[in-house]
Amino acid sequence: MFLLGTVVNSLLIIVGTLIGKFLNRIPEKMKDTVMQAIGLAVMVLGLQMGLKSENFLVVILSLVFGAMLGEWLKLEDRLNQVGILLENKIGSNHQGSISQGFVTATLIFVIGAMGVIGALDSGIRGDHSVLYTKSIIDGFTALILTTTLGIGVIFSAVPVFIYQGLIALFATQIDKWIPQAWMDSFILEMTATGGLMIFAIGLNLMGLTKIRVANLLPGIFVTALVVSFYYFF
Repeated sequence: MFLLGTVVNSLLIIVGTLIGKFLNRIPEKMKDTVMQAIGLAVMVLGLQMGLKSENFLVVILSLVFGAMLGEWLKLEDRLNQVGILLENKIGSNHQGSISQGFVTATLIFVIGAMGVIGALDSGIRGDHSVLYTKSIIDGFTALILTTTLGIGVIFSAVPVFIYQGLIALFATQIDKWIPQAWMDSFILEMTATGGLMIFAIGLNLMGLTKIRVANLLPGIFVTALVVSFYYFF
């Protein structure tokens, strides 16, 4: 079952959120410190990923053109609108902002190499080990995020399932017409590009910036185009 890893990933995000919901009686100062700690950890993770690039021009082009496309599509606004819609449906008595929890968690769980690589392994080889590892990490992250951002984190399981599920479905046919060298190069540069996006999320969690990270997401797809140009031309 090529979707097994994706299903487990989504379920552990839900489980982590529900456990975190029961740990919501935490002093505000402790919540602030925990959020800053998460922000620092996310920033370091993003830097580690960002430095993996073998051609940083690919990363720059991906971020610049991805940002232009994302601003044109207004992805950040659309994600926030979904979060606000959920907030209105559920009510405002829940700890934290539904919208903030949904958007922040979605960006953290979707951006990154593990989701792409894991989904590709699930689809091509039926190997779910990478997604199982990601599931554990995401579950603990969801638990911690929920104690500070609230129950909105739970809804991030839906875009994670759709995103990774589509990649896994696509991967069942990918080895028939995508060269392995191109795939290796794409994963490397995508990791670096996504790493800088994750670093930006960390800055936002620290309260240092208000970067519209969702509007940078098309950079992942631009990376594929730039890598294709370098590979074929």
